[in-house]
Amino acid sequence: MKRILSVALLLAGAVLLSGCPKKHNVIEPPSAGTQVPGSSDAAASTSGRALDGGAGVEGGALGGAATGALARTVIYFDFDKSEIRPEFAEVVAAHARNLTGHPNLRLKLEGNTDERGTREYNIGLGERRAQAVRRALMLQGVAESQLSTVSFGAERPAVEGDDEAAWSKNRRVELVYTP
Repeated sequence: MKRILSVALLLAGAVLLSGCPKKHNVIEPPSAGTQVPGSSDAAASTSGRALDGGAGVEGGALGGAATGALARTVIYFDFDKSEIRPEFAEVVAAHARNLTGHPNLRLKLEGNTDERGTREYNIGLGERRAQAVRRALMLQGVAESQLSTVSFGAERPAVEGDDEAAWSKNRRVELVYTP
C-alpha cells in the first residue's frame, strides 16, 4: 500500500511540474552606447551616427572632413536581402581604404531592418547584413580587430511609416566610427 501511495505521489508531482509554464528567455537588443557581447569595442559611441548621408564620423577620426564615397555612412539593402547592392561597392571600398590606411580606427557595423517580420527574424537579418559588410571590408584588407557588428533588427527605425518609402530607409547598415 505504501508503495502504491509513493508511486501515486511521484506521478502527481511529475504532472504538476510538467504543467508549469516555462520561463522564456527574452534577449533585449542593446541600447546605444552599451557593450555588445562578442564585440571588440569597449566604448561604443553613437556620436558618429548619420542617417542623412552626412560625414558620419568626427573630423578628427579621419584627419579632416570626409568627402565623396567616404562621406556616405549608410548602406541600404533590398527587402529580405543581405547582399550589398552594386551601387554601394564604392562606399565599402572607400571605408576599406580609410581603415587600412588608419589601423587605429574602429568601425561598428549596425544592422537594421524594416518592421516587417518577427523580432527574431529581423535580428538575424540585421546581423546577416552587418556581416555582409564586414566580409566585404575584410576582403579589401581591413583587419578583423577594426570591425564589430551589432544587429538592432527593427528596433531603431531611421524613418517612421508603414510604406515602401519608409521601409527602404530602414533596411540598412550604418557605419559608425568609434574611439
